Amino acid sequence: MNDELRQELDWRLHVFDSLSYPTLILRPDRVVVAANDKFLQRAGATREEVVGRSCRVVFMKYWHDPEPPCAQRECPLGKTLESRMGHSVLRSLGGADGPERWEDRVFSPILDEEGKIRYVIESIRDVTRVERLERMFTGMQRLMNRVIQSSASAIVAANREGDLQLMNSAAEKLFGRKLHLGPALNIRNIYPPGVARKIMSALRGDGQGGRDKLQPFRTEILNASGERIPVEMTAAIIYEGAEEVATMGIYNDLREQLVVERRLREAQQQVMQSEKLASLGKLAAGVAHEINNPLTGIMLYASMLQEELPSDDPRHETLGYILEDATRCQEIVKGLLAYSRQTAATREDFLLNELVSDSLKLIRDQKRFLHVKVVWKLSQEPLVVRGDRKQLSQVIVNLVINALDAMEHQGTLTLRTYRDSAGKLAMLEISDTGGGISPEHRAHIFDPFFTTKEPGRGTGLGLSTSHGIVSENGGELTLLVSSAAGTTFRMALPVRSDSAVPEPKSIG
Repeated sequence: MNDELRQELDWRLHVFDSLSYPTLILRPDRVVVAANDKFLQRAGATREEVVGRSCRVVFMKYWHDPEPPCAQRECPLGKTLESRMGHSVLRSLGGADGPERWEDRVFSPILDEEGKIRYVIESIRDVTRVERLERMFTGMQRLMNRVIQSSASAIVAANREGDLQLMNSAAEKLFGRKLHLGPALNIRNIYPPGVARKIMSALRGDGQGGRDKLQPFRTEILNASGERIPVEMTAAIIYEGAEEVATMGIYNDLREQLVVERRLREAQQQVMQSEKLASLGKLAAGVAHEINNPLTGIMLYASMLQEELPSDDPRHETLGYILEDATRCQEIVKGLLAYSRQTAATREDFLLNELVSDSLKLIRDQKRFLHVKVVWKLSQEPLVVRGDRKQLSQVIVNLVINALDAMEHQGTLTLRTYRDSAGKLAMLEISDTGGGISPEHRAHIFDPFFTTKEPGRGTGLGLSTSHGIVSENGGELTLLVSSAAGTTFRMALPVRSDSAVPEPKSIG
């Protein structure tokens, strides 16, 4: 019986020593009772130096583990003794002067016939390579996630059923949706009807970009509120081996780009229009000067003849007609000269409210206001602007007279001044309650010589001249609104926030 027992013990010791991992057998009091050859080789110690010592001392002295996890709440041996179940701990060693290594220490209880823990086996497995690979893979995942999330382009990925699996922050902002909030999203939810199907058909075709890829193209997407947003997008099918597993799309919002393109086209048109108007202005100035000299002579001699004739002479009335028509021609000449702007502009600081009130006083025929209610909505804060005071007054007079004519001298004229929301512009709005400007005429109201007034009542130079004056003074004159209920023109001029409030000054 003793020989059989000895043979069984020898067999068990041979199995214990042949284990490929360093292994210890511990008593519940944490004292080492056995260590296999693998452990002794790795520790560089003899069996006598290890057996009989506490596991803490052994690991600190021979295993170069300066801080074993011996606190009761951290020590896996304590957890094993408490729960009578296996536990493990992942330990990081080295790293200060040498390479970092990782160990997985597994604690397994050995129970007696009564179910009590008699011994605990501790196996130590070097998992440095696995841990490094996991960390490298995790690092790559984090890097890819940071790259995707930090992209200025919206990136979306969907599985084969079209259910969205990934949306970066730019995509959430563009689409106005959160991937994991609310009901599940499908690619059909982010496109106008039929667009998703067309994109998938193009992806599986042999069109642009080759099969399974789409080169950048323009389309529209839908945000959460149903708004159609123009985008430039690329798309691709993602494969795992030969199996199609997902699709992805990259989107760039084109709204700002389209606005820039539109403004560029408008600027090009304005440059062409400016060149045409400049040529027309030079021609107008030349014609005006040529007409002005003989016109002055006609008016001078007609006035002299009229003064010499008695008032009952029939020729007196004829000369009055001549003077009347010559005066109208002179006004046209003045308009031509103003349009070509042959006079030098003078810049000064002044209050916009003061300019408005003074300009209305310059309208000589005050009978125009007899049946018109004038509503003043002037800003309470002083709005200081800089420009040619006389020229801008001419603009206001022209706009007011046009408003009076549109109302046929009865209705409500509203004059409103205010600072814009950005605080950089002083605004003047002149509104009337006339019949409005017809849609087909609105695009031409600032064209020279364009007028909707009856022949003999307008030259067609008022608004074009006013537009040019405001532009030269650094501002903008626009038709804000026009309908059957009335028309509003708006003049915007830069505010002189750094200028002191000027002293009141009359125009003239």
